[in-house]
Amino acid sequence: MPWISKNTSHARGKITEAYAENYLIEHGLVAIDRNVHCRQGEIDLVMRDDDTFVFVEVKYRKNNHFGSAIEAVSLAKQNKIRHCVAFFFHKANLNEYNTRCRFDVIALEGNINQPQVTWLKNAF
Repeated sequence: MPWISKNTSHARGKITEAYAENYLIEHGLVAIDRNVHCRQGEIDLVMRDDDTFVFVEVKYRKNNHFGSAIEAVSLAKQNKIRHCVAFFFHKANLNEYNTRCRFDVIALEGNINQPQVTWLKNAF
C-alpha cells in the first residue's frame, strides 16, 4: 500500500473518519456504511444504534483559531446531510418518515493521532 501523507485534507479526513468510526463501535454502534455520496453532498458515517439509523458528520480541527469543529457544521451543511439521508433511504427502499434515525456529530480536536472527542447525539 502506498504511503499516505497526513498533510492532505483527504488523508486527514480518512484518518479522522476511521478514528470516529472505531470510537462509535467501541461505544456499541454498528457500522453500516461510510462516505455515502449524493448530488448535494456526503454522509461521513452511517451507523446503527439498536433499531435507529445514526448519520454521523465527522469534523476535525487541529486547533480552534478559526472556530471549533462543532461550529463547522453549519445549517447549510445540516441541510445537505438531510438531503443525502433522504437519498440513502430511497436507495435502500426505506420510508424516511417511518424509519427511526438521528443525526450525530463527532468533533475531533487536537493531535490527529489522539484527538479530544466530543460526541453530540441528536445534534440537529
